[in-house]
Amino acid sequence: MATGLRVAPTILLIILSCWTSIGGSTYVKYKDPKQPLGVRIKDLLGRMSLAEKIGQMTQIERSVASADVMNKYFIGSVLSGGGSVPSQRASAETWLGMVNEFQKGSLSTRLGIPMIYGIDAVHGHNNVYGATIFPHNVGLGATRDPELAKRIGEATALEVRATGIPYVFAPCIAVCRDPRWGRCYESYSEDPKVVQMMTQIIPGLQGQIPANSRKAVPYVAGKMHVAACAKHYVGDGGTHEGINENNTLISRNGLLSIHMPAYLNAISKGVATVMVSYSSWNGVKMHANRDLVTGYLKNKLRFKAMLLICHINLQGFVISDWQGIDRITTPPGANYPYSVRTGITAGIDMIMVPFNYTGFIDDLTNFVKSGVIPMSRIDDAVSRILRVKFTMGLFESPIADSSMVDQLGNPAHRELAREAVRKSLVLLKNGKYGEKPLLPLSKYAKKILIAGTHADNLGYQCGGWTITWQGLSGNDNTKGTTILDAIKATVGKTTEVVYSEQPDAGYVKSNGGFDYAIVVVGEPPYAETFGDSMNLTMAEPGPDTIRNVCGHVKCVVVVVSGRPVVIEPYVSTIDSLVAAWLPGTEGHGVADMLFGDYGFTGKLPRTWFKSVDQLPMNVGDRHYDPLFPFGFGLTTRPIKA
Repeated sequence: MATGLRVAPTILLIILSCWTSIGGSTYVKYKDPKQPLGVRIKDLLGRMSLAEKIGQMTQIERSVASADVMNKYFIGSVLSGGGSVPSQRASAETWLGMVNEFQKGSLSTRLGIPMIYGIDAVHGHNNVYGATIFPHNVGLGATRDPELAKRIGEATALEVRATGIPYVFAPCIAVCRDPRWGRCYESYSEDPKVVQMMTQIIPGLQGQIPANSRKAVPYVAGKMHVAACAKHYVGDGGTHEGINENNTLISRNGLLSIHMPAYLNAISKGVATVMVSYSSWNGVKMHANRDLVTGYLKNKLRFKAMLLICHINLQGFVISDWQGIDRITTPPGANYPYSVRTGITAGIDMIMVPFNYTGFIDDLTNFVKSGVIPMSRIDDAVSRILRVKFTMGLFESPIADSSMVDQLGNPAHRELAREAVRKSLVLLKNGKYGEKPLLPLSKYAKKILIAGTHADNLGYQCGGWTITWQGLSGNDNTKGTTILDAIKATVGKTTEVVYSEQPDAGYVKSNGGFDYAIVVVGEPPYAETFGDSMNLTMAEPGPDTIRNVCGHVKCVVVVVSGRPVVIEPYVSTIDSLVAAWLPGTEGHGVADMLFGDYGFTGKLPRTWFKSVDQLPMNVGDRHYDPLFPFGFGLTTRPIKA
């Protein structure tokens, strides 16, 4: 009996040792993927110090990040700002190596919580050299094709994952109500129904929620997909006179009926995160609006479906915009501690700092220790962040491998982008060429003129948010096909193609014998406030080029722009008019349409005004007198080979 009593504890210790050891490490619930999600979150949260929790709420820019910084401050997330790259023309492998280096710093911390790297991928993986650049959202809105948006989401996710990045700040589900806004091209439409339709890009990015799974919870289907971010909550597209980051003056009913519906769709599709808008609603900064961020988005969001009231609420995390809390005050950063307290109290979970992370951490720590911000608010934020990280499998696969690097600029993705360009083009006018319509053009003309600043400029085709924040001019900034090169590749071998960027009338007359001309003009690249415009004119010398060419030869004018621009004074001179929006790298899609390989099907996602004096003017307005109405678009049939 005595011997038995001595042996039993020894056996028990052996059993306990085996039970608490997996692969030589102590068993903890949060590291076990077989444990329920709620159990993992609770277990990890209970082990975390205040410093570790606040670190999770901190997102910093890659230029100030390092493995040591990740380790020392327990940083939860890193991002690339627009144009922020590890090196010029960095390869997928270079990106991947950088992300993994930061990740190793995070994994070396006491609890080994992986960081999540985020990047703007708003029309493809647009920061990265060689990536497929899809049409901007305004063009996708013209397609009215949600399944196309889903496929673009899938392709974008693969290209982003090729560089080791698991999180994108997309899609923008703003409802742009005034084209003077410099971000209007990031909006699918002025009509909330079209924007709702195009939220189908979210299951493309994140993966389709299985039929037997809960809806309206964060869902990311493994390493071939990415966490998405619906932005910018809420009303960013409705600011006064389209001024970026300004005040949206609208009733609560108007806000909920115009600007909110797409968020219902996004959350029901399992969007992982929501980004708050810089803008204000009736004078209250959204980054400070506890009523709408916590009260509505997190707690009360609801929608009607099949005559039942269904309650949904965001269970992922809410992230600020770049220095978003700084801009709570005027001027920005005037009282940073106040901004920290106000933004966190409003319900923002992760702060895109992005540089002054020690200041943010210190201020938030002081507010919690002094009781100004309760620990319950911190725990809510961190639980949401951990939920997303667990859901997307970051704890199981934190280090990216190089198995997907060939997805960057994949030819299949470029074909998809070409399809998107074709479907996005809107035919606004189609004059006669003899007894037949001018479009589709003949591939076998003897001599044709190509003119305009946008005909041979890949940067102009892509617009803002391409390689750099504001976009670039020229053809050597990334890989793609200009509209001019696409035309040359499409016409017959005997067709003489004459290109003159800015021909005067004398040139056109003296070089007579043109069967027709294609004039490609529009806007230069821009992003955000730099794109705000009170006049919405085309870039010079676009109007002169139209007059010089179209006054002397049959012409098609292709407008490359992020929104409707002033065109009414020139319409009578133009024989055929095409809105091409910002088509991206695949110029072949434009040539496919001009020469009749496919028929035009695109419909205006926005009202095309006659004069800027009419703005804002949207479909359904009482005084609605457009040049081309919302939904307008002529159709053609493809030429049979």
